[in-house]
Order: sequence, then C-alpha cells, then structure tokens
Amino acid sequence: MNAMIIFILLIVLMLTGMPISIALGLTVLTFLFTMTHVPIESVAMKLFTGIEKFEIMAIPFFILAGNFLTHGGVARRMINFASSMVGHWHGGLALAGVFACALFAAVSGSSPATVVAIGSIILPAMVKQGYPNRFGAGVITTSGALGILIPPSIVMVMYSVTTNSSVGKLFMAGVVPGILLALLLGLTTWFLARKEDYPRMKRATWGERFTAFRRSAWGLALIVIVMGGIYSGLFTPTEAAAMAAVYAFVIAVFVYKDLKLKQVGKVLLDSAAMSAMLLYIITNAVLFSFLMTSENIPQAMANWLTGMGLGQVAFLLVVNILLLLAGNVMEPSSIVLIMAPILFPVATQLGIDPIHFGILIVVNMEVGMCHPPVGLNLYVASGITRMGISELTVAVLPWLLTMLGFLALITYVPQISLWLPKLVYG
Repeated sequence: MNAMIIFILLIVLMLTGMPISIALGLTVLTFLFTMTHVPIESVAMKLFTGIEKFEIMAIPFFILAGNFLTHGGVARRMINFASSMVGHWHGGLALAGVFACALFAAVSGSSPATVVAIGSIILPAMVKQGYPNRFGAGVITTSGALGILIPPSIVMVMYSVTTNSSVGKLFMAGVVPGILLALLLGLTTWFLARKEDYPRMKRATWGERFTAFRRSAWGLALIVIVMGGIYSGLFTPTEAAAMAAVYAFVIAVFVYKDLKLKQVGKVLLDSAAMSAMLLYIITNAVLFSFLMTSENIPQAMANWLTGMGLGQVAFLLVVNILLLLAGNVMEPSSIVLIMAPILFPVATQLGIDPIHFGILIVVNMEVGMCHPPVGLNLYVASGITRMGISELTVAVLPWLLTMLGFLALITYVPQISLWLPKLVYG
C-alpha cells in the first residue's frame, strides 16, 4: 500500500511537468513528514552521507573532460582518422561517423556530448556529399549512444554508486559490448548505404592514414591514460577522471590550440552547471532510495517477484520492458538512480551477476536515448539537423531495431559482458 502511494505521488508530480529531481525530493519529504515518524535529522544526515562517496567525484571530472574535448578540435581529428580508414567503403562518411563516435565515446563518457561533437562536424559534410539528411541523422543519433556504453561512462559510475558495484569491473565489462554494438551499427549503416548506393570516398593511402592517426594521437592517448591507469592499478576511476580533465585541458588549449584561454571560463561554467544538475538528481534519488529501504519496498518486491516463480529469463524480460517504458518518460540518470535500488536486490537474489545486470541497464538507457518522447540524443540531433522529433524518430528506426536485437543478445548471453572482467580480475 505504501509503495502504491509513493509511486502514485511521484507520477502525479512528474505529470505536472515538474523536473524529476524536484518530484523525487517532494515525494520523499511529503511521505516522510505525513505518514512516518522519521526524524528530520536523519533525512539531513542521509542527504549528506548519500553523496559523500569518492566515486561521485568522477562525474564532474568526466563532464569537464568531455566539454574540453568537445570544444577542443579532438572530434574533428578523430573524424579525419576514421574517414581515412573506412571512407572508401559504401557510405564511407557515415561509417566514419560510427567509428568516430566509438572513439569519442572512449574519451567523453557522455552520449549527448558525443552526438554534439561528432554530429556538428560530420552531418554538414554528409549533406554536402549528397547523403539524405535523415540518413546522417539516424547514424549519428544512435552511434552517439555509444557514449555511455564504451568506458569511461557517467551512467556506469551512477550505477556503481547506487549498488556498491566495482566501477573498474563495470568499465571493463563495457569494452566488448561497446565494440560489438559499434560493429553492428556500422554493419547496418553499410548495408543501407550499399542498398541505396550512397557516395564513397577515395581510398586513402597508408601515408595519409598515418598522418591522420598522428594528428589524432593526442586525443586517442586519453583512452590509454584512463583505461590503462585504472587497470594497471596506477589510479582509481575517480583519479582517472581527474587526470582526464587535466589532460583534456592541456591538449585542447596548449597542444591543438583550438580552445582559447579566454573560452576556458565558459567551459568550466557549463561543466559546473551540468554537474550541479546531476548531483541534485543524485541527492534526491538518494533520499528516494532511503525511503524505499525504510519502507522495505525493494525486499517486498523481491519476495513478490520470486514468489511468482519468476526465473532469471522471465525476470530479465520484465526488467527490459520496465526500463524501456521508463525510457519514454525519464532520462538515464534518473532511471538508474530510481530503478537500480529496487531491481538490484531481486537480481542478486536470482543469482544474476551485478556487473552483467549493470551493463544490461546501460544498454537499456542507450535505447531510451534514441526514442521519443524524452530521448536526449533525439533532441540534441534535432538541434544540429533542424529536423523535427517525429521525422528523426522515423530516421533512427533501422539502427534502433539493431540496438533492440543487441539488447536481447546482451540480456541472455552474459558472457559478452563478463568475459573481459573475469579475464582481468579472475
């Protein structure tokens, strides 16, 4: 009964158009002060201890690194390198877009940042080469979603904070699925381009490829610094995020010199604003999680689901449907912070690996970012392409179907996610 009241209150507040973070906080406070005897001191204490986690510091640093890279010409050099490698195939520039999104995802940790950085450069070039606007928009909107699957990933950090899972293992688990999804999206792009006979670029010589690689090497080195530093034990994921931010600043301002020193202040302010927004959501989600736990709702739900006789297969199907529906009305950060504390205890009770479950949630978030009405990538791509959301929704369909097929594969073949972490961590 209490769970019903909490969720109805939350949904009603969200339907008023109120931001999800405020709706969460108001739901918790209304319920706590009218239907329980929880002292106000414990609420304040929970707010403080909830975000007093070392891992959360990684979020503002990854956001800052992503913003420096977005403004610092790294994306353009990655696109040139990708074009030199795959531009001569059918739909070469579109394939270069997928490849460049995968590379940029490995340094930014954010899907919208990937769409902006790669899309704003490659989409005008695709239209100039004779590609239909819809085709380019479909490629970049969906490939940009790789930003939260290929590590480092802000969404993975949030899942880790919520469930006390290892950030390092989650990052490692995202590598193989990330590469596999990039290949599947590239295959879909190539198939459609070949069918419609879209333009191909002139084959680059190995000398041109080496030059393009050398020019993009400073940006690509960030992948080695972040991932190599974490897995060599040189620094923690949070320290890696701080290193990434400093390194991104140095290459954007002093190496590539695409970002002027006077623009740094704006980048810092934009990053601070986005970090504050995410931390505000986290704070309220921590309160929501506290309310759930104090009312024994996750445990009751776990008992109810296991009492229904749901096995792993049926439970994972229910989780996918639930998360895809949530993707219609919420953005990824909110979904992870609200749903993970509820679903995680059930998953562990059914013997599902926490790392595999984390990757499953992240892939669901990727799909949610590419379909309306709240798909963040759609809105970002809409701003770049000047296309309406309904037109973009049709444009992304072939790649969205590929992503749904990939979700089914990740859901029921956990070895794809777990093979690399088990190899490294044993």
